[in-house]
Amino acid sequence: MRLSNLKLKNFRNYHETKLEFSPNINVLIGENAQGKTNLLESIYVLAMTKSHRTTNDRELIEFSEKSAFLEGIVEKKTGNLRLSLSLSKKGKTARVNSLETPRLSQYIGKLNVILFSPEDLSLVKGSPAVRRRFIDMEFGQIDAVYLYELTRYRMILRDRNVYLKQLQTKQSTDRVYLEVLTEQLAKSGARIILKRLEFLKELENYAKILHANITQQKENLTFKYKCTASIDDLEMNQDALEIRLKETFETIVDKEIFQGTTLIGPHRDDVSFKVNGRNVQTYGSQGQQRTTALAVKLAEIDLMRAKTGEYPVLLLDDVLSELDGERQTHLLKAIQDKVQTFLTTPGLNDIARQLIKQPRLFRINSGKIEVKPETIIFYPKKENES
Repeated sequence: MRLSNLKLKNFRNYHETKLEFSPNINVLIGENAQGKTNLLESIYVLAMTKSHRTTNDRELIEFSEKSAFLEGIVEKKTGNLRLSLSLSKKGKTARVNSLETPRLSQYIGKLNVILFSPEDLSLVKGSPAVRRRFIDMEFGQIDAVYLYELTRYRMILRDRNVYLKQLQTKQSTDRVYLEVLTEQLAKSGARIILKRLEFLKELENYAKILHANITQQKENLTFKYKCTASIDDLEMNQDALEIRLKETFETIVDKEIFQGTTLIGPHRDDVSFKVNGRNVQTYGSQGQQRTTALAVKLAEIDLMRAKTGEYPVLLLDDVLSELDGERQTHLLKAIQDKVQTFLTTPGLNDIARQLIKQPRLFRINSGKIEVKPETIIFYPKKENES
């Protein structure tokens, strides 16, 4: 899968831009606050219909403008697709080959992307919400059924929380409707958990190999899904898991009404990463945490390839400056000649110069883009550095 062309109009600080990309590595070079990350973000928004940096779509539209437009040509084994997304105060309109998609969930997955930013290095030590978002965003691109079920679950969860609030404040007293919502939530939640377990097991298999290679076979990486419903037997089928969720809800219903919110379910579950049997979040060094995060993100590439038949597009937002030389080397070797990559950086360092073959360079300054010859830009030397 490749993004060959991109057109932007009134997106962030890009008034009107048309670009053609290399199928290999595209390097976006510029100082801070010039628009490197904005350009990377535009590719993410084109693929996912929303930003990884803000929940307010108005921020994506150029100041003083009323709407923004993004369009890209995606080259796939099955043929080329023209994807477009319009943003305005009225909402979003997504089109595939000029035909509007009735639901955004039908659009997501046409262009698969993996974003790796410095924030993703906190995947291991960050909050459970960070890991849940990671799971949902990546798996949602792979499996339309998962994305549909996740959307459905969130709608039921919202209704259930509203009704729990009404029971809490005595605006309602009838628990029959709560039981109906609980049964629906348990059914949808069981489907989501089973999908997560399936994908995480496959992701773990890829990550274990990558992690072992980075650590020279000294460390063994494993995943554990932490379910708030205290499910010990992870081989449960749909019916058994649904029953276990409903039973757990029955034991905490009074507590949920007292707090006015749903206390268990996929929206509160977590994933832990263990190296040689020890929780990396609690006991791992910063180096181990970063190695784990790198292995997990690189494993996504192989998982998407296995599930969709094509490699995704990789977006690296100033990641090289956050990784030491050894991890930079593993990252660049893993993507070279395999994945179309967009890399933002103030400049390429010596390791990147040696490992990146014929990058297409884009010099960015105040939202203006100049395609540069394939030359290498060095990081400036720091003080006291020989």
